[in-house]
Amino acid sequence: MALSVDFSDAPALAAFHVTQTSDPLELDSRSRVSDRLPGSSREYRYQLRDRTVLQQRFEAPILSVAIRSAGPLLVSHGAGRFASEVSMDGDRSDVFGFSTPLQGDMTLIRDEAATTARAAQGLAYRLGPDTRLVTGDDSLRTNVFVKVAAVETALEQALDRHLPKPLELGPAIDWSTGLAASLKGQLDVLLHEFGRTDGLADNAVGLAAATDLLIALILRGVPHNYTTQLQPGTGAAVPAYVRRAEEFMHMHAAEAIRIADIAAAAGCSVRTLSAVFRHFRERSPLAMLHAIRLEQVHAELGCADEATTIGTIARRYGFTNASRFVAAFQRRFGESPAELRRRTSGRLKRG
Repeated sequence: MALSVDFSDAPALAAFHVTQTSDPLELDSRSRVSDRLPGSSREYRYQLRDRTVLQQRFEAPILSVAIRSAGPLLVSHGAGRFASEVSMDGDRSDVFGFSTPLQGDMTLIRDEAATTARAAQGLAYRLGPDTRLVTGDDSLRTNVFVKVAAVETALEQALDRHLPKPLELGPAIDWSTGLAASLKGQLDVLLHEFGRTDGLADNAVGLAAATDLLIALILRGVPHNYTTQLQPGTGAAVPAYVRRAEEFMHMHAAEAIRIADIAAAAGCSVRTLSAVFRHFRERSPLAMLHAIRLEQVHAELGCADEATTIGTIARRYGFTNASRFVAAFQRRFGESPAELRRRTSGRLKRG
């Protein structure tokens, strides 16, 4: 039995722009259904693989596409009764696509090499003159697209250098393991939220945070031509986020700075900053700030004159509770601030 592709009344798609056709000629090069899709989707072309279908007539839709965009993201659902090829005119697309077949299969053809995804699998791609997608008969699929510029900018910030070559994603994704499974979870969240009229797509702050997480998972969960350089323990540099944050903390340790200030100086969201610090420093940004402040108190106590009290130096760096400060100092350096002062004071006098 042929798949019904009339999903325009589905409650989850109420916030989407739904385009449908029952006319096979709209899936021919002479008349493109993509002309009726919103926004930049008009550069895409749908074409039936079986040309004999063009001679038939249908009452029910044979292709349905539901689209919604917000910020750098575009989310879509697709359903097709007959195998179709999705290609793109002109230059390469300005978005990376992540597609999951819910029914039937999808094949990505890039430079004439084919990669097929079925249940629990996905495809990552950037459509262009050398890349096209083929969906099978009776197919259902979900798609999330994110701006290439946003992903490449995040990668440049992580590597702290300009990309000598464009980012190229590996086509095949196993959604069941590792960070790819986490990425799939985030894609599912976006698919759900974009179906709501009061969800993330309508909240700029929430959308920005979700996009940051999505891009971080793309860079860590999908194979690409810069994967090795991002792996810790392989000689890869610590991400620029971390270095910029630590530089800012050292320069402003004696000021009342917040984690939001640190994230702004690093050039990322608070969520991303916390994630990279946990991964590369095994502590939170605020724990790192606390450690830097202790280091600076230690350095000043080692060279300050005796007229400057320990309490004065400690308060300069935000340590207002004397007993907690002393306990933290002793845990970190193995001696109390007073013991350090006596030891360094004696050394200075002898010198």
